[in-house]
Amino acid sequence: MIEGQAPLLDEGKLHAAETRLGKHEIDAIALTYVDNAGIVRVKAIPVERLDSALRNGVGMSPVFDAFIFNDAITQSRYSGGPMGDLRLFLDLDSLAPIPAMPGWAFGAVDRFEQSLTPHPNCSRGFLRRQLARLAEREIIPKMGFEIEWVISKGSDQHFVPATDGSAYGLGRIVDVADYSRALLLNLRNADLLVEQFHPEYAPGQFEVSLPATAPLAAVDRLILAKTIIRATGRTFGLTTSFAPVVEVNGVGNGGHVHLSATKANLPIFGGGAGPGKLTPAGAAAVATLLDWLPGLLAIGAPSPASYLRLVPSHWAGAFQCWGIENREAALRLVAESKLVNANNANLEVKCFDQSANPYLVAGALLAGLATSLDGGPPLPDPVGSDPVGLPNVIRLPQSLDESLAKLWTLKPLLDAMGPELTEAFTAVRKAELAHFESATPEQIVAQTRWVY
Repeated sequence: MIEGQAPLLDEGKLHAAETRLGKHEIDAIALTYVDNAGIVRVKAIPVERLDSALRNGVGMSPVFDAFIFNDAITQSRYSGGPMGDLRLFLDLDSLAPIPAMPGWAFGAVDRFEQSLTPHPNCSRGFLRRQLARLAEREIIPKMGFEIEWVISKGSDQHFVPATDGSAYGLGRIVDVADYSRALLLNLRNADLLVEQFHPEYAPGQFEVSLPATAPLAAVDRLILAKTIIRATGRTFGLTTSFAPVVEVNGVGNGGHVHLSATKANLPIFGGGAGPGKLTPAGAAAVATLLDWLPGLLAIGAPSPASYLRLVPSHWAGAFQCWGIENREAALRLVAESKLVNANNANLEVKCFDQSANPYLVAGALLAGLATSLDGGPPLPDPVGSDPVGLPNVIRLPQSLDESLAKLWTLKPLLDAMGPELTEAFTAVRKAELAHFESATPEQIVAQTRWVY
């Protein structure tokens, strides 16, 4: 778009969108974005306001950049307070029905100043900027997300697993067969492809894997999928939690990210002669992201609750290491093999969770990928076992305070984010640290269990 002008409206896309909305009998559209606390915020419009909203935007206060997990408001030099206004512009490419919410559609927005310049605190805009950086270097990335959640049949704030059969056991599907079928149908009817659906380790826990696609669309679809998962649970009287931890000492909900990329149309995480068939560009990317991981945790595991999940020998990726098909390594290379071609080889980040803003997560990972194009640190040897107890393998930060300090050492990432987004984000995280300063693990879990 031209600086100072509204996003260019594609009349053909608008007509197609209106036809699709009519077909699905849509009455209202949820215009969504994710704030620095990892909460999806919304302004809704009746469907007849779509044309006006696309041309003029929808107003929204910038104060939400300073909201923390419980809706208390902090501030930074660039966020907080009652002043100012923004314009939300719907990305028509993200528009989709929400089958578990009849009459409703989902849409992701980009946030602009009233001058129609991009809002510097817009995390979706941050992701767009990193994609543009990579495109200049002929890098085309893809991302796929795994979604873990628990369902509860409790009628209060406590967690009562809706099914507590064996981990990964068929019995859990039997217990909630109608819910499971309805969920898969709802995802399908929103045009969301599902690669896998299965019970997970913890009681009442399930997982859906979404296929890799262009990062902006992948994050939009992640948020839509989580909306459908939560809404489907509601129709069955179940409460859903994507929180890092729902029970103290229990196995938490991860938010694994799979990253692949091509350079000049050739894959970088496969087809090479390095360990795991990495190319030199792939090795540099793994080495850079591995080096950045302690600071990246502040973005990908940004809640005090995150560090109750990030413990050794829980498949959470608690150590700063990488491995080839090693599910205890923070970075797992899904390597080229007879069943995985070079284009599908990818790097899985296992230490992140769903208290994170996924636009920030995707943007930060791509900023690391962009930085690696000019060379990365030496790539250490892959770890081929559970890293706990191994010499020379470093534990990742065990607190948000520690990971925030590491974030401030990553100058290339801070430059990519910009001072406004960096300071607003860290202000929110520092406020959450202050809120939980004297809290017990039980209090942290109780206060965050149903937020995410």
